[in-house]
Amino acid sequence: MRQRRQKNEINVVPYIDVMLVLLVIFMVTSPMMQSGSIDVPSAGPLVAPPVEAAIIEVAKDGKLALKRTVNDKPIPLSPIDFQRELKKLIDSEQPILVAAHNELPYQKVIDVLEAARELGAKKISLQTKSSNAGK
Repeated sequence: MRQRRQKNEINVVPYIDVMLVLLVIFMVTSPMMQSGSIDVPSAGPLVAPPVEAAIIEVAKDGKLALKRTVNDKPIPLSPIDFQRELKKLIDSEQPILVAAHNELPYQKVIDVLEAARELGAKKISLQTKSSNAGK
């Protein structure tokens, strides 16, 4: 039988494969790890909301209130009342505006919009202030 000769070199192909996989992982995950602040754009000149629109007000503490028309006084709502009243508004096809406090966590606004979407709302918008309002 022939004696096998030992090689004096290292096989680097597996190391290159591992390094390429790690490079791809870092290239994909690094943009996701960048954090930054977002400047929310202000709205330009706004048209007044339609008088027939109902307004769901979300206070800074997350409490909900409903105004059946723009000129009505807000009526405080519990979460159960909110679902019931929202369903009535959607069934009557009344336009709905969501007026949320500017310091409210964004997730609370999304929760209100999601609840309306689940009930079938098609005419729902966010109420904003004009960028000229403070000037």
